[in-house]
Amino acid sequence: MIAAIVAAAGSGERFGADIPKALIQLGDRTLLEHAVSSVSGVVDQIVVTAPSGYEDRIRTLVGDDVVVVTGGATRSDSVRAGLAAISGADFVLVHDAARALATRELATSVVAALRGGDVAVVPALPVVDTLQNVDAAGYVLTAVDRTPLRRIQTPQGFSYSVLKAIHESATDATDDSTLALNAGHKVRIVAGEERALKITTPSDLATALTFLGSATTFSTGVGVDAHAFGEGRQLWLAGLHWPDEVGVEGHSDGDVASHAICDALFAATGLGDLGSNFGTSRPEYAGASGVTLLKETYVLISNAGYSISHVSVQIIGNRPRIGARRAEAIATISQALGGAEVAILATTTDGMGLTGEGRGIAAIASALVIKR
Repeated sequence: MIAAIVAAAGSGERFGADIPKALIQLGDRTLLEHAVSSVSGVVDQIVVTAPSGYEDRIRTLVGDDVVVVTGGATRSDSVRAGLAAISGADFVLVHDAARALATRELATSVVAALRGGDVAVVPALPVVDTLQNVDAAGYVLTAVDRTPLRRIQTPQGFSYSVLKAIHESATDATDDSTLALNAGHKVRIVAGEERALKITTPSDLATALTFLGSATTFSTGVGVDAHAFGEGRQLWLAGLHWPDEVGVEGHSDGDVASHAICDALFAATGLGDLGSNFGTSRPEYAGASGVTLLKETYVLISNAGYSISHVSVQIIGNRPRIGARRAEAIATISQALGGAEVAILATTTDGMGLTGEGRGIAAIASALVIKR
């Protein structure tokens, strides 16, 4: 029997998202769903190590055939948790959800090497950049011969007994092949894939999108919203409450930034607009928060087969001052949109018009979406 452990307990902190990295969308699926798919046709059992508190959400994503366990504080802790859920396997693949676009063929080549007698197998790519040692002052000391160097990827494969043995100690490492090497085992290299890059930052995600191929269609949309200030109203903007500011008139909470983003997403997907989906003909949305509308919009476009690559919104007005709460607003909107990459900007109109005269606030948003 062949089992696979998909390590998905990372926080996503370096990505700048406030959801686990494995749940970030890449094309039409999350990173985790891509990673599980890449090994599902090669192994007999899959165990996913989930961040604490997200186990049920991940079970919903991966289905009943996949075992979901709570991961640990480190990668090695998570692999040990996955191993505890496996019994009777001959070989185990250890794969990172962050390497979402590794192909099934890559997993197959790792398994073939294991069947050929190797006990530890890793995919790897040559190093193509010039490498140099640099001192603390920023000066080059020596050049490094890159010929024998390799960039190590996943899925990595091991005999079950070897993987279990190397994890019985309390040591930790950035990957399992290092633990195997330190334990004295020979580690076989097989050819890796450029598309099996590790997705750690938004720029990595943009690179990964280029590997999705011609089956992916990109489209864009623009949304605009504006409201006049109204005494006695609370101000909600970019998903946040601004307690010391006068609010705006509106059917819902008047969150112009959220509304503009919704309209941009509807424009990009051809699914109507804010009015047709949440307008006065829908009394259940009277007073609805901007976050609620963003979440509802995300559900609608997801059900239509779209995922969000990026949204940006520019808030136009003399007040409030956005800068101090920009990070909080970005995190709130991103979470409402399933972890999408979000940018928020702010400007004024030099005293001109509704916003410049201090009578209201407006927002312009753009969205880039993907449909497979």
